[in-house]
Amino acid sequence: MKKLTAKKLLAVVAAGAVVATGACTADTGGGDGDGTFIFGVHGQPVTLDPVFTSEGETFRVTRQVFDTLLDHESGGNEIVPGLAEDYDVTEDGLTWTFNLREDVVFHDGAELTGDVVCANFDRWYNFPEPMQSNTVTYYWGNLFGSHADPAADRGRDNYAGCTADGLDVVIELNEVSANYPGAFSMATFGIISPDSLAQIDDTEMQDSSDPLPSYTQEVGVLAGTGPFQYSEWDHSAAEIKLDRFDDYWGEPAGVESIIFKAYDDETALKQALESGEIHGYDLVPPAHAVELAEAGYQVPARGVFNILYLAFQQDNEALADLEVREALAHAVNRQDIVDRILPEGGEVATQFMPSTLSAWSPDVRTFDYDPDTAQSMLADAGHEDLSLEFCWPTDISRPYMPSVQDIFESIKSDLEAVGVEIVEVPMQWNDYIPAANGGDCEMYLLGWTGDFNEGYNFLGTWFDSYTPEFGMDNDDVFDKLAEVDAEPDPDVRAQLLQEANVLIMDELPGLPISSSPPSIVFADNVNPPNISELTQEMFAEVSFK
Repeated sequence: MKKLTAKKLLAVVAAGAVVATGACTADTGGGDGDGTFIFGVHGQPVTLDPVFTSEGETFRVTRQVFDTLLDHESGGNEIVPGLAEDYDVTEDGLTWTFNLREDVVFHDGAELTGDVVCANFDRWYNFPEPMQSNTVTYYWGNLFGSHADPAADRGRDNYAGCTADGLDVVIELNEVSANYPGAFSMATFGIISPDSLAQIDDTEMQDSSDPLPSYTQEVGVLAGTGPFQYSEWDHSAAEIKLDRFDDYWGEPAGVESIIFKAYDDETALKQALESGEIHGYDLVPPAHAVELAEAGYQVPARGVFNILYLAFQQDNEALADLEVREALAHAVNRQDIVDRILPEGGEVATQFMPSTLSAWSPDVRTFDYDPDTAQSMLADAGHEDLSLEFCWPTDISRPYMPSVQDIFESIKSDLEAVGVEIVEVPMQWNDYIPAANGGDCEMYLLGWTGDFNEGYNFLGTWFDSYTPEFGMDNDDVFDKLAEVDAEPDPDVRAQLLQEANVLIMDELPGLPISSSPPSIVFADNVNPPNISELTQEMFAEVSFK
């Protein structure tokens, strides 16, 4: 067979095609739904209860166990039925009625009813004070925000109650929001069995510094309605096992079991695949994607639905100066990052959302790579001897941020070339996120993969109010995003979001770096699941050839 060139391979991978040239891998599975599928991951789950995380590797696991009211189409981003066969919303956007599927059972044998759904929502609403923190229940705070006994005003109070009649569920909201219906598809709001809820004591966590309740780390309490159920979690071996649930309401899973096994880095993942220890892994670095495709592995790439940015923390005196932020924007060679580090199909970002969204604006202020201008602007601002701490995560890979150290080193080199002294602050991911969110990093790398197909999910996540992570205090931006959030018409909302993009890039709270099509890889004896640009693969679709 004629050998594919690296450039051709990258083009094939970026197009989402599958390359198969006959790689030989260990056969640990069989046909007709037999076998165990082993998938390599970049870290173990944080928790077995999805409401306590915003972390993608955790959702990768919990999404197979718990269903949500709504879902996304397999391999796409359109909202489709989940546990609810259909739904209706009043014209004012405040009353949402969900009609649940019949004959759905939980892994422990309990039946799904409207009362069970309301019990889950009311549990989240009644979380005690320590669990109201956004560091503990991030998505509940950001998408609903209401608590029966609020510890503090967090800026959103949107859950007004839930009532049920048989299989009909009515959820009332206080305000219309661009976050709906997308919020009802979020993995964090997976519906848990009533028998599980009866065993949970949410007062176990006494303060926000305590670890999560013990049941979130041990298999045996939580039951969902998904195609797989929790089986074993071997923390020392860094692997969690799920078994097929034979009474699942949908199509049965194509394998008997899944094991998600964590590895230290990309090289270890690649070696595990090549040795036949695992059948696939995600977030493949571009160079590895080329090598694996050439060796005969299946290496599809997702569509672009993410953004990477360099954040400027404005509580820092120098970074509070817009001219300094503009100078740093001119100093970074983003095209070089795209060309050297990202997979084919990556692109330089001009704003805080990917160009695939209708809310993307062609009218934002842009910043060309111009180190001479950067150096001159720093001198004009009186910061020609600027020194900044630059935080970066050492132990992860993300869809928007493959080859993290390479990206960090590239930006560091560019900034040093215009006279900025960089103080490196490498951190592990579990420490990195609280530090970035808490405003402890003067500059840092972070990004976002869209939760659902809505531009406000990008901009509102960061800029709907003051947060310590950016330290930005701009009422024009906050007011515009409040207008966006309250607009029920998607077309009007998209236009308002374009206006918000212009305001945000005028403010320049950070520098959008790039959008990237992340690759995933499978052995040649695997029938892969449909690949999701939202990174929401359903592994029940996996089978062995």
